Amino acid sequence: MTVRSHGKTCENPVVTLHLSEADVEGLLSPADAVEAVEACFRRMAAGAVENRPRVRLRLQEGALAVMAAADLELGYAGAKVYAGFRDGARFVVLLFRADAPELVAVIEADKLGQLRTGAASGVAARHLARSDASSLGLIGCGWQAESQLACIRAAVPSLERVVAYCRTPETLRAFCESTGAEPGESHRDPAECDVVVTVTTSPDPVLRGEWLQPGALVCAVGANDGRRRELDTVVLERAAFVCCDSVEDARLESADLIEPVAGGVLEWLEVHELQEVVAGELPGRQSDDDVVVFKSNGLAAWDVAVAAVVAERAAARG
Repeated sequence: MTVRSHGKTCENPVVTLHLSEADVEGLLSPADAVEAVEACFRRMAAGAVENRPRVRLRLQEGALAVMAAADLELGYAGAKVYAGFRDGARFVVLLFRADAPELVAVIEADKLGQLRTGAASGVAARHLARSDASSLGLIGCGWQAESQLACIRAAVPSLERVVAYCRTPETLRAFCESTGAEPGESHRDPAECDVVVTVTTSPDPVLRGEWLQPGALVCAVGANDGRRRELDTVVLERAAFVCCDSVEDARLESADLIEPVAGGVLEWLEVHELQEVVAGELPGRQSDDDVVVFKSNGLAAWDVAVAAVVAERAAARG
């Protein structure tokens, strides 16, 4: 962790924190991230947050993405910027005070983004899973799957069993050894759990609605560019309740919803936002047998919320 003065000569210069990936990992736990993102959803429902969808600019064989939010109740505003290429990406969050021209922190944000994405699924599971949910299925075993598992475990302590599957045996074996998950033999094994998370880079559906058990909660996390789908149409046909993080974003980025709407299976008026459930404005699940879908694209408001926790803890520790 480093600090830097803004350059003005004064008795108590304002200092900008520069926090590394290691700093973030040491300052933010999965449970912390769940609490921060859940509180963010409540502020969103109260109208205290202004969020802007992701914008992508073309780079040479890559893209630069920018997303921003202002959370007046929290007292911060910020932007996440990242450059993504086939062989990797670099992320940074710029955190500002909402009431003064102060750059509070520059935060390396790969770990931060991983945790806030997992935290959103944790919030969805806390509010939308069956009250007796005891099993979690993961389709996908990459970097993001790790925080999905950690955050949902933190949010739903009743989970007793985790089943994971991905197409690469070595990756599946390593993931299960590090997390305590059971290896599935096919996509169908995790799909039969109480909470099912799809967190893949597949361009085509990896989850079929016919595999789901009554009462399943589906968290679709992996596809957010409007051209890739993780869910087949039957998942949406079976769903009694469909929600997302932002309908505005979903109309731009969620092929999992855009294509079923275009096909007449779903209407945008039937797609709600998770903030409405967290704030108690909608019940979400009506019965234990309902199949429920949460489509997650990722919001800058979550980045601001967890960045604020990290920055405040770093400042408190000097």
